[in-house]
Amino acid sequence: MVLALCTAFALSQAFRTVGAIMAGPLQKEFGLSAQALGIFSGSFHFAFGAMQLFMGIGIDLHGVRRTMLTAFPLAIAGAVLSAFAPGYGWLVVGQVLIGVGCAPAFLVCTVFIARHFPVTRFASISGLVLSIGGVGMLMTGTPLAWLVQEHSWRMGFAVLAVASVLAWLSILWGVREPLPQASGPRESMTAALRQFGALFAMPHTLGIMVLGAVTYAAFISLRGLWLGPLLVERHGFTLVQSGNVALIVSVISLIGAPLFGRMDRDGPARRPRIVACAFAYAGFFVAIALFDSAWIDIVCAVLIGFVSGFIVWQYADVRAAYPSAITGRAMAVFTMAMFLGVALMQWVTGIAASVAQAHGADPFRAVLATIAVLLVGATIAFAWLPAPKSDG
Repeated sequence: MVLALCTAFALSQAFRTVGAIMAGPLQKEFGLSAQALGIFSGSFHFAFGAMQLFMGIGIDLHGVRRTMLTAFPLAIAGAVLSAFAPGYGWLVVGQVLIGVGCAPAFLVCTVFIARHFPVTRFASISGLVLSIGGVGMLMTGTPLAWLVQEHSWRMGFAVLAVASVLAWLSILWGVREPLPQASGPRESMTAALRQFGALFAMPHTLGIMVLGAVTYAAFISLRGLWLGPLLVERHGFTLVQSGNVALIVSVISLIGAPLFGRMDRDGPARRPRIVACAFAYAGFFVAIALFDSAWIDIVCAVLIGFVSGFIVWQYADVRAAYPSAITGRAMAVFTMAMFLGVALMQWVTGIAASVAQAHGADPFRAVLATIAVLLVGATIAFAWLPAPKSDG
């Protein structure tokens, strides 16, 4: 059942990283600015993040299977609309639909694991799910680059739409949730929303959400939006060559997630390790910003892909920071912070690139420096703000 749920998560990963390969063709066809490109890519993540609270309530009230089967057809519709989009506006609408449809894709996996596996195995299994789901990023590396180069970006969306139909069918056929152990009156929507309010009132929530809003956003902003244009425009790579680099970064990220999951240590040691990894992570973005070398850019991008695996420790931190009764909603809020953070970071980096271009500066240096500053600021906030009581 976890594998069946992972098929939709893999498609979600593919949809959120198409920008790295499609950015150039879309700019040529629609005459997009760097800021418009950031809005295109960020619209998926904004819709995805904005729906997390509602998807969390849906999972609690109606279950993992029904929530996923109800939402995911919107992703299929969005992919079809994007494939036939007559203009930029329709393309953004398609991205919003895809974002809403994919909104429960990873959340259903984490909630399913939290409900049906031991707490001690949460990080390792979540890391494995991140690795399996990351196959979607492999699709948007060399395979998508070849498809776009030989046919068009529209064909890319068409193929993803067909794959999404197959993922929906695999969930319909393969997922059968165990019946709830306890019976009682169904929780109302108002009561469900009140639970979210209580979660936000906990003092340690702010630090968790601030760091959660930038760590995954940094990786996806590079891999899913700026890596392709960086290699093509700064170093003269072809689309397929940039796709090969994106493929390598994706493969390394698939190795990193389960490895960091296996290295997870419960208790007070986890949060200092998160802080150390976050600072190292920011350093690689600084290196790409400062050095105008293809090899340095590629090596640092690969290292970013690997070190991004520490994000699984953040999920384990969330799992340990809240009572089991609200685990699903805590995961929903954390995932919301992550993807609203992606939308915000892609919008902000688009503005940074446009401003840099207007002043004759290197737009990619501005983009990478912006990401590094956001990472460092959020890491300091995470370390300084209150921690869960169990972590001291």
